[in-house]
Amino acid sequence: MDRALCIHGHFYQPPREDPWLGRILPEGSAAPSIHWNERICRESYAPLARARRQDGQGRIVELVNCYSLMSFNAGPTLMSWMARSAPDTYARILEADRASLARLGHGNALAQIYHHVIMPLATARDKTLEVSWAVDDFTARFGRAPEGMWLSETAVDTPTLEALADAGILFTILAPSQAIAVSDDARNWRNVDAGSLDIRQPYAVHLPSGRTIAVFFYHGPLSQAVAFDHLLADGGQFFTRLSGAAGQGLLSLATDGETYGHHFKFGEMALAYVLDQARSGRDGLTLTNYAAYLAANPPRKYVRIREASAWSCAHGIERWRSDCGCTAGDHAGSYNQRWRAPLRNALDLLKSRLDAHYDATAAPLFNDAEKALKAYGGVLAGTVTTEAFEHAHINPKASPAGRGTAWKLLSMQAWGLASFASCAWFFDEISRLEPVNALTFALRAAELARTTGMADPEPEVTAILAQAVSNEPAMGTGRDIWDNLAKPRRETPKSLITQALVTLALEDRLPAGGHDATVFWPGVDVTIRLEDATGETTSGTASILYRLETAADTFALTYTTPKAAADPFQGCASIQPATGGPEEGFCFQSVGLPVNKRQALADAFTRYAEAAFFANNLTQAAIARSLVTERQEAQNTINLAPLLLPLWPGLIWHEVFDLPLPEKRRELLHLFLKNTGHDSPVKAALEARLAAETARLISRPDPDWQLLARLIKHAADLDLHPDWWAAQNALWERRPFVGSARDLAAALGFAV
Repeated sequence: MDRALCIHGHFYQPPREDPWLGRILPEGSAAPSIHWNERICRESYAPLARARRQDGQGRIVELVNCYSLMSFNAGPTLMSWMARSAPDTYARILEADRASLARLGHGNALAQIYHHVIMPLATARDKTLEVSWAVDDFTARFGRAPEGMWLSETAVDTPTLEALADAGILFTILAPSQAIAVSDDARNWRNVDAGSLDIRQPYAVHLPSGRTIAVFFYHGPLSQAVAFDHLLADGGQFFTRLSGAAGQGLLSLATDGETYGHHFKFGEMALAYVLDQARSGRDGLTLTNYAAYLAANPPRKYVRIREASAWSCAHGIERWRSDCGCTAGDHAGSYNQRWRAPLRNALDLLKSRLDAHYDATAAPLFNDAEKALKAYGGVLAGTVTTEAFEHAHINPKASPAGRGTAWKLLSMQAWGLASFASCAWFFDEISRLEPVNALTFALRAAELARTTGMADPEPEVTAILAQAVSNEPAMGTGRDIWDNLAKPRRETPKSLITQALVTLALEDRLPAGGHDATVFWPGVDVTIRLEDATGETTSGTASILYRLETAADTFALTYTTPKAAADPFQGCASIQPATGGPEEGFCFQSVGLPVNKRQALADAFTRYAEAAFFANNLTQAAIARSLVTERQEAQNTINLAPLLLPLWPGLIWHEVFDLPLPEKRRELLHLFLKNTGHDSPVKAALEARLAAETARLISRPDPDWQLLARLIKHAADLDLHPDWWAAQNALWERRPFVGSARDLAAALGFAV
C-alpha cells in the first residue's frame, strides 16, 4: 500500500446576501474591502488558485493551482457569490476539479451541506433538502455528481448519514474523536478514541436502512498544527512533518481552507511547496484524493460514530444550542452564551410554523408539494428554468396569483433554512453580524409567510428572543436586536424605489422623456420610467420584479428632485399601486435605510465619481503635458508646480504609458513627477489602476511586449510599486516566455 497523502480544505462563507436585494452589502469590519467574501477571496481563495513557488532568489518559478492538487469543498453560498464577483478564481476551481478527474479518475471537489446547517439539529425534511439542494448545486457547477459531501462542522448523527446515502453520497470526512468503536466483521467491536483510531484507512458505517456509507478520519494533531500552530510559516518544515507522519495507507489533513492565506499570510505558498514535493514523489509520497483512494481501497473495517458530535465542540453539538463554553475566544471567556438556546428555540418555532403553512397552502398549488420543494434546488442551481419548473410541478389549474404564491412559498422555505447557518451560534455574542444575518433571513421568511396567508409569527418569535440577553448591555435582548438591527433591513416598495432613484441620480442616469432605466440587484430589479419634468416634479412609473417571481409590482410614481442638488436624499416621491390603493408620499431621508444600504449607495457613487474624476484628469493632464517646456538653467521643477499637483495621477499615467514628448521637455516633467506625489492620497488608487490595466493589456490577443516592459520600468523609475499579482497571473497564461515577453517576465519577477 502506498504512502498516500490527501490535504483537504473546507472553503466556506455563510449566506451573507441581503434576502431582498440578493447582494452582499458592505460590512464595516472587512474594510477596506467591501465585505468579508471579497476580503477573504483576495487573501485566500484567489492566491490558492495561483500560488507562487519561488526559487532561492525569490523569483517565481511556477504558479500552482492548489485546488488541482488538494481535496476541497466550496459551499453553494460561497460559490454563487464567486461566480458573479470573482469569476476568474471560480473558473480555476472548476478547472482544478476537471484536471484532478483526468489525472486520478475522480475529482478533488466534494459537495457541502447547502446552508451549512448543523445537520443533527435539523428536521428530517430539512436534512433532505440541505443534501438534495447541495447535490443539485454541485452537479450544476462541476458537471458531475458528487461522490463525497462535507458536513457542516463535521456535525453528524445516523439520520444525517442516512440522508447522505439516500442522495447517493459515497463518503464523508470526520474528526478522529467522532469514532467510538471499530470492528473487522461488524459483530465484534472494540472501543477507540482519537489517539487509538487507525486513521490511515476508510471505514464503513452500516445504516439502519441497510445502506452503507464510507467515512474517512483526518489526522487530528497535524491538522491542528496547520490551523493553529504556525506550521505554515515554513513549507520545508511542513513537508518534513507530513513525511514523518505518513506510513502505509492514507495520511489526510482537514482544516478550514481559509487557513491558507487568510489566517496565515502566504500560507498558500507553503501549501504549494508541499503539494509540489508530494506530486514529485519525494520520500515515496503519492498525492491522491478521497474518492480515488476509496475506489482503490474499499473499507475493510467498520466504525461506529459518536452520535451528535462535531469537530469544533468538545460537548457534542452544544455549541449550536447552549452555553457550553466553546467560542472563538474573542472575549477571553468573559462573555456567556446563554443566548444560544433562545435563538435556536425561536428559529425552530418559526420554521415549524413555516413548514405547517407550506404543507397547508402549497398542497393545492403543486402537483406534489414535497417533490416540488426538493426540485426547487434545480431552480436555485440555475439548471431548471422557471417555465420548466412550473410545467413540471405547479398545478395547471393554478391561477396567475396562485403561481405567484407558489413561488413565494418556495422562497419562504429557502430563507427559513438559511437562518440556520451554523455561524449564527459559533461565536460568543448575539449582536454580531452572523446572528443578525440569521434573524434577517428569518424576517424575510416570515414576511413571505404573511404575504401568502399565514398568521404573523413575529409575536411568538420575538417573545422567545426576549430571553436571549446580549453580553453588551446597550444591545438589550434578541427582541431588541430583531427590532433595531434586523427589521430596519426589510425592504418595502418605498425603500426599493428610494434606492433606485438615488442610485440613478448618483450615477447621472435618471431617465426622461418617457425613457426608462433599471437598477439591477441579483435578487430584484427596479425599473424607473420618467416623463419630462414639470418644474421640480416628474411623473412616471416604477416597477419591482423579484427574481424567480413571474409578475412585477407596478406603481404610478411622482418624483420631486432635491432642492439641494448635492444631496440626493433630499428628494421626495409618491407612489400608488397600479392595481389600486392609496397614494403614499415620502421623502428619501425619512425612509430610514439601514447603514449598510446607505453605505452601498455611497460605494456606488465612489466608484462612479472616481472613474469620472480620473477620466477628466487624464484629459486635462494630456493638455498640461503637451505644454511642458524644456528645462532651463538651474531649474529644479515646473513653474507653478503646486498648481499641477492635482493633475499628478494623469501626468503619471501618460508618462508610464509613453505618451510622446520631446526628450528635453520630458526631462523637466520627469523631474517634477519623481519629486512630487509620494504622499499623494490617490497614489494607492493609481497603482491599483496601473496594475489592472497592465493585466488587461497582457491578456489582449497580441500584446505589445516592449511597451509593457517599458511600463514596468517607468513605474519603478517614478517610485511606483503596484501589486503586479494580476499581471503576473495574466503573463503566466502566455507561456512560454520568448523575445520581449521574456524581458517582461523578468521585470515582473519570474525566473527566466
